[in-house]
Amino acid sequence: AELRKASKRLSCHKRYKIQKKIREHHRKVRKEAKKRGHKKPKKDPGVPGAAPFKEELLREAEQRKQRLEELKQKQKLNRQKEHEKKRKLEAKKKAAKIKEKAEGKESSGKSKGKSNKLLNKNSKKSFCRELNKVLEASDVVLEVLDARDPMGCRCPQLEQAVACSGGNKKLVFVLNKIDLVPKDNLEKWLNYLKKEFPTVVFKSATLMKDKTTEQFTKRRARVDLSKTSQYFGSKCLLKLLQEHSKTQNKAIQVGVVGFPNVGKSSIINSLKGVRACNVGLSRGVTKSVQIVNIDKHTKILDSPSIIADPSNSALALALRSIIDTEEPGSADVLEGVNAIINHCSKQQVMMHYNIPDFRDPEEFLSLLAQKRGMLKKGGVPDIENIAKVVLCDWTGGRIRYYSQPPGFQKPPLYLTEQKITEMQEGFNLKNLDQENSNTVQALKYPSPASSITFQSAGMTNGIIEENKVIEEGSERENMETSEEEEEEEEKEELTESDEDQDDVEEEDDVKEVTRKAKLGKQQTNPTNSEEQMAEGENPSSLSFNLDKPAGEDDAYDFNTDYV
Repeated sequence: AELRKASKRLSCHKRYKIQKKIREHHRKVRKEAKKRGHKKPKKDPGVPGAAPFKEELLREAEQRKQRLEELKQKQKLNRQKEHEKKRKLEAKKKAAKIKEKAEGKESSGKSKGKSNKLLNKNSKKSFCRELNKVLEASDVVLEVLDARDPMGCRCPQLEQAVACSGGNKKLVFVLNKIDLVPKDNLEKWLNYLKKEFPTVVFKSATLMKDKTTEQFTKRRARVDLSKTSQYFGSKCLLKLLQEHSKTQNKAIQVGVVGFPNVGKSSIINSLKGVRACNVGLSRGVTKSVQIVNIDKHTKILDSPSIIADPSNSALALALRSIIDTEEPGSADVLEGVNAIINHCSKQQVMMHYNIPDFRDPEEFLSLLAQKRGMLKKGGVPDIENIAKVVLCDWTGGRIRYYSQPPGFQKPPLYLTEQKITEMQEGFNLKNLDQENSNTVQALKYPSPASSITFQSAGMTNGIIEENKVIEEGSERENMETSEEEEEEEEKEELTESDEDQDDVEEEDDVKEVTRKAKLGKQQTNPTNSEEQMAEGENPSSLSFNLDKPAGEDDAYDFNTDYV
């Protein structure tokens, strides 16, 4: 049974008591007001009748009122005009956008053959173009690798392009973020990589002061810049480049390349000692070539990131491709997080995030969202936003994970022994090994127990040639055009089928007319028909029977059956 609401009815004794208390309260308030001398404000009596210049005063008062009303009306009209202007501007903008879309669709078919097409700075083709500029202009190419997954940061297409370019172009590995992996794992990777290309270990500065910005005040000195601005390996790398420039007897240009979030711009800032390039946690901050002068003999070229080939595995695309995490409902983020969790140790992930056991990545995301309070309406876990947070943690420098190098050394096909010796010429490898050991000894490293073991997906294929890049917009346009073509084909098929039906109907009408004409001849010449029946030859009846449709075989017709 439903609970009824409590009644508001009171007993008469209680009601009278309340009314009495209210009357006493009002009486008390009136007495206090009299003591204070507080009186009600009197109404304005207006201009007395005996006052001189009464009419003039009243006119002045009326004029003031009129002025105030006119001002109010003017302000109102001005507001309305402003609102109309805003509406017209918005309408014009909308119309311009619609026109641009319509013109874009029309010109998409015409502009396919044009090569001199302006590219957007954020487009993948512009990234490829800028990367090729850096590769052509540089004498030494620094391929930046993340120490947590060095094999996944290697691009075979880039290495092959540099190795087979001819001339005296060199490729050097820079193993960055070495403070995020255990020491033993770092030494294994260093021994593995230096057998193919000269390798420099590096720890770049995460925060650098800009030239234009002033130093922090005492109130704002919450961030400890001494820890974040420390960098190791810069002296070793600079010495290596200076020695190479001396052997070449000329000033050299050094290109810094790599996949997103490996720390290309941070390395340049560390070499310069000042924040010279923009740095951010988001992917694809650098969109064009930036030239930084280190000294008289060395220029460094910062390049946009390498574009990962869509044919790579989901894990490689999650960690190495430029995914826009700000887009709502992006399926790439969820796929990337699923791939990352599936390639990690489950117990270590549970220990790191401090969550209970989970069956699949979706349950992991829901548990983490509940723990961090990222919930939608009704307490539903916000899986999309927590997936973005997890992906940013893994691509940034927050999570310490490491991967093991391959068991045996198997260089790629484009790296022959002759190429390896050519790449190592001009560098003092003994000094390089000594400097690397000094930087390794100078840093503190996390223990393997506090890090997460990670299974690498191998080398990541990249797109360097501009012709091979397929933009997302062009893919959508191709899909739309293919759908439109299919619809047009269906319409053509329908029209053809309708025409065929019309032709069949016309043929049937012609056959009926011929049949009726033959029947008329039979009635006019009964003797001929009798003779034909007697002889057993009746071609008209045969032709009629053949011409008749299948549904009318049993129908009775006087012209043929009655003779």
